[in-house]
Amino acid sequence: MLIIRAYAHAKMAYLCFFSYFCGMKVLLLSTAECTGGGAIAAKRLLGALRAEGVDVRMLVRDRQTSDPLVTAVGNKWPKVMERLRLMWRLRLPLSRTWPYDLMSDGVDILSTKEYREADVIHLHWVNQGLLSLGQLREMVASGKKVFWTLHDEWPYLGLEHYRDELPTGATPFLDRMGIPSKKIHFIGCSEWITERARKAMPEARVTHINNCIPQELFRPSSQLEARRALGLDEYENLVLFCAQNVRDERKGFRYLEEALKLLPHVRPVIIGRGGLSLPPEKMPLAYAAADVFVTPSLGDNLPNTVAEALSCGTPCVAFAVGGIPEMIEHGKTGYLARPRSSEDLAEGIRNVLAHPEYNEAAALSARRLFSPEKVAKAHLELYRM
Repeated sequence: MLIIRAYAHAKMAYLCFFSYFCGMKVLLLSTAECTGGGAIAAKRLLGALRAEGVDVRMLVRDRQTSDPLVTAVGNKWPKVMERLRLMWRLRLPLSRTWPYDLMSDGVDILSTKEYREADVIHLHWVNQGLLSLGQLREMVASGKKVFWTLHDEWPYLGLEHYRDELPTGATPFLDRMGIPSKKIHFIGCSEWITERARKAMPEARVTHINNCIPQELFRPSSQLEARRALGLDEYENLVLFCAQNVRDERKGFRYLEEALKLLPHVRPVIIGRGGLSLPPEKMPLAYAAADVFVTPSLGDNLPNTVAEALSCGTPCVAFAVGGIPEMIEHGKTGYLARPRSSEDLAEGIRNVLAHPEYNEAAALSARRLFSPEKVAKAHLELYRM
């Protein structure tokens, strides 16, 4: 056993050393730098890879910081054109096209210095006018190594980002578009989406690697100090919910509202559009202040919010859907409720409040699952295959 472990450590050390000195250049592509779960995960991978000595850059349409490793390209006109095409194709008003994407239009990525110099192209969430199918076709044909992290199901569904039932017996979406799926190495950030992708694209290579969490930021801290810093009551039972858009139906907030009616002794803290506004740098305080983090999502992959809450030592309650059961250990780091059951969601909150030992277990579990070093090295091994 010791010999096997020594070999594994030596192999990883060699990969990191070789990556640093052989001149391999990695380019991460993301529509945004910091907005949305896929963008946040990509930016965190950028930092994790850099910490391992990888020559890595990030190319985005929407740059939101002054990070020198991030470069902006293009503008939002391709997004506008794609929205207009969607309105015409689906016969929907603009306000109802947001759950769909065509990848019909994109900015000029292929002529950028960052793309030309890169050996590895790693796509993340690249919809809404960053990357077009035409450019993707050229990338795959270029001979560069192309990876694509599945932050949702669009890469194999096309048009939709999630679907309850996978199409059966049909030619995979990318192959229908003239893009051989077997020439892209897909990365599923949950086992759930990894297995769905393998079924949808039987000839493609799909590897599971979790997203990482910056553990120097998201870590256990004093609940009392966090509540004082945010002006929250020091003695109430606080339940935290957060989402980019609180009223997004897929986030299931109405089930939490119904559950809270059964819990008069619990006070909710709601963060996101439609709730309280909190700067991203203060989110660790919000997790630390809460007794329970609740995500009643009706379908999700590997939500950053759950990983962040667990990393802060805050137990989680969620419906047992998508990749969430891989994150929460039922009865140890939180509670997995029956999907769409407000009553069971309320029971989960009661359960967590009655078990303070979940807090330490949550933090230990998160360090194991979402380690930046572990995640970076797993990616590096794939890049070198």
